Parts: sequence; structure tokens; C-alpha cells
Amino acid sequence: MRQRSSDGFALIVVLLAIMILSALGSGLVLTTSTESRIAVNFGASAEGLDAAEAIVELSLAEIVAVPDWNQLLNGSVRSSFVDGAPVGSRQLTDGSAIDLSQVVNMANCEAPTPCTAADMDVATTDRPWGPNNPRWQPYAHGRLSDVLPGQIDSPFYVILLVADDPAENDNDPGSDGSTGTNPGSGVIALRAEAFGVGGTHKAVELTVARDGGNARVLTWHEVR
Repeated sequence: MRQRSSDGFALIVVLLAIMILSALGSGLVLTTSTESRIAVNFGASAEGLDAAEAIVELSLAEIVAVPDWNQLLNGSVRSSFVDGAPVGSRQLTDGSAIDLSQVVNMANCEAPTPCTAADMDVATTDRPWGPNNPRWQPYAHGRLSDVLPGQIDSPFYVILLVADDPAENDNDPGSDGSTGTNPGSGVIALRAEAFGVGGTHKAVELTVARDGGNARVLTWHEVR
């Protein structure tokens, strides 16, 4: 009987040891998997930010070459880098899709549906300028890899929007300020967004002014 009792106790100890080792193994696998996902997400986030900045850099020369920036603000002049009309769905490399109209609407009034003038005038945390809030117009859009075929290998779809500098005080976001007393005269705002696989989305906003034949970046921030 003592032998059977001893054998039973040993079996219990072995089973407990197996359970503990299994738990430790599962925890190690989970930790490794989590760290791998974090690393992948961090890499995708950094690549998305690079993609957003790339479309800005690639578009600045075209933007500076436009003599009248009001043509950018009213949407009558667009980049040579477009993949059709700035509306409708675009498929990403993972099979998901974005809608360009919704992207523009979200930037203009923080809603996917079409924005009214009143909607865009509403002062919010991200758009605190009221009647001087930007009225974003699509300027460039397409797969970043199509900008310079064979030179850029990126899965990101990018869109660059242009608008009047919100620092203006004329309550006319459809045209650039024309007086020297207007702090936004000769300055426009740019918003670049990059969309990638797995729902990766990065956006930056900046303001630029002419500096001779070049563009001078005045402000830059990542949109959270």
C-alpha cells in the first residue's frame, strides 16, 4: 500500500511538473509572439511615416512651380502623380481598401460623410481656427511605388492634400491671404497621409512658403 501511495504521489508530482512546464512554454511562446507583433507594428508605423514624408518631398518642386497658389487651394491644379479622379475606392496590397472621398472628408470635418461649410467651420481640438479651418483639396494620390517605378519599393498608398494656411485671419480659406498684415499670406498647408497593410495609417501636416525657387518648411507635426 505504501508503494502504491508513493507511486501515486510521484505521478501527481510529475503531472504538476508537466503543467508548470507547459505553462512556462506557453508563456514564452506568447511573449515571443507579442514581441514579434510589436516589432512588426513599429516597423510598419515607421515605414508609413516615411511614406507620408516621401510624397511631400516628391511634390514640393511641382507645388513651388505653380505661380498662383490659389489654383492649388481651389483644386484646379493637381499633381502629375495621380491615379485617376480623387474619388472612389482604392485597394491596398493586403486586399483592404480606402475611399479617397472619405479620407478628404475626415480631414475636413472629422466625419466620413460629405462636409458642409458649417461642418468645416466648427472649432475642434484638431481644427481650432473656426472660419479659417483648412478646406483640404486632394493634390497627389497613388501607390508610392508608382511614383518612381523600380526606385521605390513600398506597399503604401499615399495622398497629399493642400489647403490655406490656418494661421490666416481673413476668414477666407479658399484663397491665400493677399495683405502684408495677414500672417498666412504666401503660406499654404499640406497634409500627407499614408495607408498600408494591416490598417497602418500615418499622417503629417506642415506649412510651407516660397523661398526663391524652393519651398521652405515653416511648421511640421505628425497627426495623431
